[in-house]
Amino acid sequence: MAKKDEKKDLLENPEVIAETLEGAEHWIEQNPKTFYGIIGALVLVVGGYFGFQYYIDTQETQAQREMYQAVHYFEADSLNLALNGDGNNLGFEQIIEDYSMTKAANLANFYAGAICLKQGKFQLAIYYLEDFSADDLLVQPRAYSLIGDAYMELKEYSNAAEYYDKACNHEPNKFYTPTYLMKAALAYEKLEDKEKAIKAYQRIIDEYWDSSEYQNARKYKARLESNS
Repeated sequence: MAKKDEKKDLLENPEVIAETLEGAEHWIEQNPKTFYGIIGALVLVVGGYFGFQYYIDTQETQAQREMYQAVHYFEADSLNLALNGDGNNLGFEQIIEDYSMTKAANLANFYAGAICLKQGKFQLAIYYLEDFSADDLLVQPRAYSLIGDAYMELKEYSNAAEYYDKACNHEPNKFYTPTYLMKAALAYEKLEDKEKAIKAYQRIIDEYWDSSEYQNARKYKARLESNS
């Protein structure tokens, strides 16, 4: 109760407030360097935060502007121009380097990885795609699947299966998950892990019976079971 009454006095009694302020003023008079040092530090922290935020926003705007032509080249299948630029416009690689802290650079990692995969640069594709991250329904599992594809090309089937599993389990949906499950099953077949391959096929049969992969899943599952 004593502490509660003390807080009440502090909030409601003008004399208590005045005494508190006088004590604070006295401390400031006795410790001016410390006081102004604290104020200066606070100003620097607040100013630094807003300055950094302004810098990031400016970088984001510039990076998005630079991305436009690179994406256009990607969609036109001009992969070298998309990746390396055309001399006037930056490519994805330079955007990643120059604007590393932006969302645009993050997305550029996805595009660069997809391009390197198409060009047969599998390790480089993995490097870029592992630097990409997103929380959305479609693009992040797609990135995992592309990493799996790169590992399959490198015949590193265990790593491929790991990333296909990530693709399968990231926000599962009827549009793409069956495809990722088929890829995972193939990777497990390459590893001669029939149990996990059958499990992947069975998941398609049970959960995605209306998908185009359904019939093949049934056929491949039956083949594996008949060879057991």
